[in-house]
Amino acid sequence: MKTKELQEKLVADMRTWQKIENASVASTGKIIEQTDNAIIRMVMEIIQADSQMHYRVQEFIARSLESESVTLTPEDMSSAWDAIQQHLSLEKKMVQNVREALEAIGKKNMVVQEYLLHYLLEDEQKHDHLLESLEKIKKGMYPYG
Repeated sequence: MKTKELQEKLVADMRTWQKIENASVASTGKIIEQTDNAIIRMVMEIIQADSQMHYRVQEFIARSLESESVTLTPEDMSSAWDAIQQHLSLEKKMVQNVREALEAIGKKNMVVQEYLLHYLLEDEQKHDHLLESLEKIKKGMYPYG
């Protein structure tokens, strides 16, 4: 497949995926309306927020292939890097905090709290991964790598 064809297919895929994300937002909204249960509502709100962010990422990908070129310069990275490193240390601290909380819970039969703490751990680890991957991009840039 030629690059242009691949780009067009990716744009079409993003548009299809956005429809699925919209359906997910609507579905979680219906569930939220139908229940008063706090844990079910919270889980649906988490999924809904993630679907909304996925939609935005898919839109960014599509636009970057259709009309708006994406640039990331060494200067962009350099000007934000100290703040990014500080944020990464906050994320790592949160991962450690959640791990300590999970360890403290142990086998105390706190299943809902443990469930949500595992969610927080996975999400904080996802943030770590995003920032560490950004660092890999930075290291590949000259002269700031």
